[in-house]
Order: sequence, then C-alpha cells, then structure tokens
Amino acid sequence: MKWRSARRSSNVQDVRGRRGGGGGGLKLGLGGVAAVVVIGLLLGKSPMELLGLVAQVQQQMPAESGGPAGAPPADDEASQFVASILGETEDVWSAIFQASGSQYTPAKLVLFTGQVQSACGGASAAVGPFYCPADQKVYIDLSFFEQMERRLGGGGDFAEAYVIAHEVGHHVQTLTGTSARVNDIRRRGGNVEGAQGPLVRQELQADCYAGLWAHHAQRRHAWLEPGDLEEAMNTATAIGDDTLQRQGQGQVVPDSFTHGSAAQRVRWFRIGFESGEVERCDTFAANSL
Repeated sequence: MKWRSARRSSNVQDVRGRRGGGGGGLKLGLGGVAAVVVIGLLLGKSPMELLGLVAQVQQQMPAESGGPAGAPPADDEASQFVASILGETEDVWSAIFQASGSQYTPAKLVLFTGQVQSACGGASAAVGPFYCPADQKVYIDLSFFEQMERRLGGGGDFAEAYVIAHEVGHHVQTLTGTSARVNDIRRRGGNVEGAQGPLVRQELQADCYAGLWAHHAQRRHAWLEPGDLEEAMNTATAIGDDTLQRQGQGQVVPDSFTHGSAAQRVRWFRIGFESGEVERCDTFAANSL
C-alpha cells in the first residue's frame, strides 16, 4: 500500500509512553517539593494547591523520550502511517459531506500505550481500538496490530488502514445521528445484540463505511498493491464474532453477536468498496445482513 502519498492529519495525539495515557504523575524530588512549599508560603498560597497545579502541568507534558505534547515523533513511521490514513479519511469524508450540503468535523485519534483515559472511561489495550462518541476521538494502542497479525491471522498495512477507517466510520455515525438512535434503543431497554440486531447493524455499517473510504481513497491515489484487499478481508474474517467465539469458547452463539460474523463483515466491506456510495451502506434498512 503506497500510503505515503496521502496528506498527514494534524489530529493525531500521541500519548504513548505516558502512564495511563496522560502524564506520568508528580515527578518532583524532595528538593522540588520543598521549593514548592517555600514558594507557596511566600506567595500566601496553599502548597498543596501549587503541587496540584504542578501535577496537572506535568500530566500535559510528553514523556522524556517524546517530542512536543500531542505531536508524534518526527521519525516514527508508525505514527506517520496513522496520520496519513487519518488524513485521507478526513479528505474523503469532507468531500462526501460537502456533496450532501453539510460539513464534516474530523475526529481526533489518540495513540496510547497500555491504558488510556477517555471521556467514555478508562480502557486498556486489551479492548482493541475504539471510538468514544463523548469526546469524538479514536483510541489505538499500536500493539493491537501486532496481535492482529500474530494471533488473529490478520494484518498488513491495508488491514491496519481498514481498522482505522472502521473506527472513523463510528465517528461518521455520531455526526449523522445513527449512534444516538442505537443508544436510544439500549436506554429504553431494547435488545441491541444478535446477528440481525441494531448493534451488529451499526458495526457492519462502519465496515461498509471503511470500504467506501477505501474506494474513494483508491480512486484518489491508486495506492493499493497486489494482496492489499485480501489483507483487509482476512482481517475482517479474523475479527468476526463467529471466528472469535469459536476460538475463545469453542462454539458460536449468534444471539450474542455484537459486531457481525466473518461473512457479514467481509460482505459489507465489499459493498462499500465496490459501490463507493453512502446509500448502499444503510445496513438498518437491509432485510437480511
């Protein structure tokens, strides 16, 4: 995949190496603490208040080996790749929204290590990439891509691009009100799970949106190489509910599906990729998925 031809987004926030996806906590030594106490007394301020302010500032500072706060290291190819894919999703969706008479508001993407705090709560790398509608950010621990290749049978640069585009698809659903409708069903006590349920339809639409993005990105850059599409299909298969359930518990329970089967995920990605039309991604109107 010739991803270097894409524009790199400035909406990547790199907090890798920071404890909890934020700062590493208060790092003052005893001398530093004493100095803050003395300054507080001289200024008539509470030393504890000043220490709290110092901690907040340090939480916003990068790790010692990093660059400026929120900026990916200049020589880090992994973050450059993510920024390029995110930039292309911004350009594609901006054009699609503009054609319909509306404006696309880009999501931000947070790279973290181990665990992170989002507006949706704390999360560890074990949950995989996720989108938080409360702060409109995508969160990714890049180790997921290594696990995807080593343990799940997926992987490759276009497969990684598919995962990012899928999460951005959830952002599109937030902007268009689709996510709010699914959440409303859940709040009213409705069942959202199951192979034909609203949650699966939401996830499959995000897969279709990822395919739609890939369609337009390919037309813009002709950047796909032999085997790239197969990488995405292998990954979609590897993270299907039936595949994961079979590996994890030895049996498939369609009533508990939340993301769709391998075949469903492949099908809806292909619908988006082959058509390039937003209307074709209306999984909620489909009689059968």
